[in-house]
Amino acid sequence: MDKRMSNYRADFPILDQQVNDEQLVYLDNAATTQKPRVVIDAITKYYYTDNANVHRGVHTLAERATEQFEGVRDKVARFINAPTREEIIYTKGTTEALNWVAAGYGKKYVKAGDEIVISCAEHHSNLVPWQQLAKRNGAILRYLDLTADGFIDLDKAQDVINDKTAIVAVNHASNVLGVVNPISKLAKMAHQHGAIMVVDGAQSTPHMPIDVQALDADFYAFSGHKLLAPTGIGILWGKSELLAAMSPLEFGGEMIDWVELQETTFKKAPLKFEGGTQNIAGVVGLGAAIDYLTRIGMNNIKGYEQELVDYVLPKLQQIEGLTIYGPPDAKKHTGVISFNLKGLHPHDVATALDMEGVAVRAGHHCAQPLMRYLNIAATARASFYFYNTKEDAQRLVDAIIATKEFFQNGTV
Repeated sequence: MDKRMSNYRADFPILDQQVNDEQLVYLDNAATTQKPRVVIDAITKYYYTDNANVHRGVHTLAERATEQFEGVRDKVARFINAPTREEIIYTKGTTEALNWVAAGYGKKYVKAGDEIVISCAEHHSNLVPWQQLAKRNGAILRYLDLTADGFIDLDKAQDVINDKTAIVAVNHASNVLGVVNPISKLAKMAHQHGAIMVVDGAQSTPHMPIDVQALDADFYAFSGHKLLAPTGIGILWGKSELLAAMSPLEFGGEMIDWVELQETTFKKAPLKFEGGTQNIAGVVGLGAAIDYLTRIGMNNIKGYEQELVDYVLPKLQQIEGLTIYGPPDAKKHTGVISFNLKGLHPHDVATALDMEGVAVRAGHHCAQPLMRYLNIAATARASFYFYNTKEDAQRLVDAIIATKEFFQNGTV
């Protein structure tokens, strides 16, 4: 393993185990990442010493819990270069965040005849909410074309995004095709026509530096569990003026300013969106994860993952009968590599790889329209993170070759 990164793998206790009598190679990071000890310890410490509800007490435990909870908001703002901490909203994850934008903003401001522009390469979380919004409000859902390599086609996008466009919503990085889309250029197109830019950052935020101001997004969403934090915690960032115009989706404790018998007024963002008891331990874990990633450096993570892709993609491309989706150029391909082995169902491939100790995902990856666009039912998907090694990558290659030989010859 690269000496710059070699010390970090030991921070992940789950990786030190055998699966089916083979050393585990975990390559399902696009679905969820493993947690370092510092994250696990931070959550444990919170429950051991600081467990209390936030914002609602003047006793010591409540004040300590609140200090941690709000401190993480500052860390997130720095991590994605948000202009202010008040633009950081805690959610359950990317799915909830995108649904909130569609229902809390879109329901109010998208009118009949308006157009919502997305791509067929979206995760269902960034497709179904807009589909449902279009149906409710009488809007029109339009799709951006893809290039042969799987990127959003910017030339054709100029014909799709027009004065009728109200919202453009796309992924920053694909969970299937291994591409990073040109968000700032799409945002410029959207803004020229008075539309807002919504970005699904679930697959980009863990793997590269994020600057929401440079991207010129209007809303940006990501999940904690894909960047070393616990499940059930995520972030919605939005520009202050848009959050002010957006309606809350949940009503209850903490998000209110004043309640009368017939009327209620709400607090300003972010609290107006955070009704009820939040996932405080999840927030603490997210803060620990961001601290950990910041110490490593997101540019270092991006660079090292590129080295892994540079190593493994050419080797995979040499396997006869293996189809790889997305850019053939390793320099344009992220650590998400989707593939099919000729004559085999992806589930059979994933099961066979698991017998070799290699964990990959198989299925439509919550991207059924993209599967139909590619004229396939499903793929197997290996996805790398910075705690993976070139040895892990080689194990993947060897396991695919062994799987191919087993099904062709009946022997490994």
